[in-house]
Order: sequence, then structure tokens, then C-alpha cells
Amino acid sequence: MASSSGNSMSNSGSEEDLHNQRKRKRMESNRESARRSRMRKQKHLDELMAQVTQLVKDNNQILTTINFTTQHYVNMEAENSVLRAQMMELSQRLESLNEILNYLNSGTNSNNSNDGFETSEGFETTSDESFTTIISNHNNNPFVIMNQPIMASSDMMMFQY
Repeated sequence: MASSSGNSMSNSGSEEDLHNQRKRKRMESNRESARRSRMRKQKHLDELMAQVTQLVKDNNQILTTINFTTQHYVNMEAENSVLRAQMMELSQRLESLNEILNYLNSGTNSNNSNDGFETSEGFETTSDESFTTIISNHNNNPFVIMNQPIMASSDMMMFQY
């Protein structure tokens, strides 16, 4: 019987060893699985950080482009305002000159006897091949021609569309 009880002890010891061996294998397998899981998480985190870095870089580039475009737009708007002001001033001058020419043409058609010189209501005109010069006293002349340059600057923002 001693041998049978020794045998059962030996069976029970080998079962326990087998159980411990399986437990150790399971623990190693779990450790390896946890290590792989941590590596996947780290790899995913690294990919996300690289994506954040790229997105920040792209965002900065877009902001730079927007700032450049906005500055270019502001400059073009200022230039357009200057051009609109100049256009309005030139249009007004042209309209005034046309009124003067119409006035002079209506006056010269009725009084063509002074060989190119005419004095009427304070106006003295001298006719030349290329232009007409009007000299007047400024009290009676509704069409005072100012020989001034067109002065418009970018801070003139009176013409909006």
C-alpha cells in the first residue's frame, strides 16, 4: 500500500506540476499579449502625434496664406479706392470742361467777328490749334479751371460699392 499511496502522491505532484506549468505558460502568454497591446497603443499614439504635427504645420501654412491674401486684398481695395476717387475727379473735370466747351461753342457761334478773341461776361478766350485757354476774373466765372494735379490717396474711402 505504501507504493500505492506513494504513487498517488506522485500523481498528485505531477498534476500539480502540470497545473503550475500551464499557469506559468498562461501568465507568459498574458504578459506577451499585454506587451503587444502596449506596443500597439504606443504606435497608435506616435501616429496620432505625427498627424497632429502635420496638421499644425498645414494650419500654419494656411494661416500664412490667408494673411498674405488678406493683405493683398486690403492693398488692392486701397488702390481701387484711389482709382475710383481719381476717376470721379477726372469725370467731374471732364464734365466741367465739356460744359465750358459747350458754353464757348454757343458763344463763338453767335459772335464770330473778333478773329479768335472774344470778351463776354468777364471771359477772354484765345483760340489756338490745339487748345482753348480761358482767362477770367474769378468773381463772374462759374467754370474756374484749376491747374492742379489729381490728389487721391489710399486713405480716401468715400466711394464704396
